Amino acid sequence: MGSQKPRFIPAPQCRIGVVADTHGWMHPEVSDALRGVDLIVHVGDIGDPGILEELRRIAPVQAVRGNMDSEPWACTLPDEVEIEAGTARILMVHDADRVKPEQVAAHDAVIVGHSHLAAQEKRSGKLFFNPGTAGHARPGRPVSVGLLQIDCGRIDGEIVLLEA
Repeated sequence: MGSQKPRFIPAPQCRIGVVADTHGWMHPEVSDALRGVDLIVHVGDIGDPGILEELRRIAPVQAVRGNMDSEPWACTLPDEVEIEAGTARILMVHDADRVKPEQVAAHDAVIVGHSHLAAQEKRSGKLFFNPGTAGHARPGRPVSVGLLQIDCGRIDGEIVLLEA
């Protein structure tokens, strides 16, 4: 479906919950971990539209389609979304390999999923963030979600490990 118009959060401060790779099942601790966020983003491989409904009970949700989201309900999901939170610009895409250098240059943070491996790294002042999987963990990888704290254009990430 391509990209979607930016989601704009006018507040200079906000918290964004980040979820990925649920594949039709979400760990029961996700709700508690994300309580109080202003927005939840799901960066693909959702697996079941009920996951998005469950997340909407916590906060507004923005989602992108992952490579496994091929059912008819997922066809309306965009491949990428831009979020503007105050002065911060965030790009969300399921697979990091699909992010172009010019997209990185135009954003303060890039949020991805796909690998099921939680990670965050600052490169040239840009935050690259993967929350890991909020569904069934692969062997040797924990179940986790992410939290982004945006404060006057500064973006800080936190990986929240959930009990396996």
